[in-house]
Amino acid sequence: MLTSLGRRAIKVGNFNGVQRCMSGFSFAGPRKLDEVMKTELLEGKSKTEVSDMWMAYHENQEGVLASTLDVDNSIKVLDRAKKRPFFIQPVFREDGHFMLVSQYQSPSHFFLAYLESYRMDPDRAQPLITFSVFTELQESHDISLLRCDVINRGIEVKEASVIMKNVIDSYRIDEDFLKVKDFNDTPEKFDIDDYISCMKLKLEVDDKGNK
Repeated sequence: MLTSLGRRAIKVGNFNGVQRCMSGFSFAGPRKLDEVMKTELLEGKSKTEVSDMWMAYHENQEGVLASTLDVDNSIKVLDRAKKRPFFIQPVFREDGHFMLVSQYQSPSHFFLAYLESYRMDPDRAQPLITFSVFTELQESHDISLLRCDVINRGIEVKEASVIMKNVIDSYRIDEDFLKVKDFNDTPEKFDIDDYISCMKLKLEVDDKGNK
């Protein structure tokens, strides 16, 4: 749970230590598409066939999730993440919520770790989730492929799926991206309580839509 000290740190933009520490992480997942599957198998396939093969390939892999993203949105997400690489994501459970901090790493990777771990001891904090936006098929198949690796089993696979979607949406949706801009550029304007309320409402709406 984010404490009052953590809230004050966010509001004054005290993230120099976080940025320094996260830059030293090694990426746990595959960095290139051909490290995941044989790309020659995708030659001659349609966009729909590629999407179906990608999802089927990851369906029964433990601790791994897959998704897809259209090219325009993937370009927007990565371009924005390069300029504003940090954000936070609340994870809601029955007894409350905790916060993750996300960082973009070029060319197309994202790390997520406990924000509280950074506040307490940045040198010992470790990523819980990593995910990549593979862009190798943008020109040939008009699609980008997403893969999420759950490193720490303290995060459930279902939670990881929501987290990855929320990170992407934070950069993809113009209104949501305004919060990312405030968080990175003018942290004193970032209202964390309002943000948490909005994310909780979004989760409730999404849950109703999935029933």
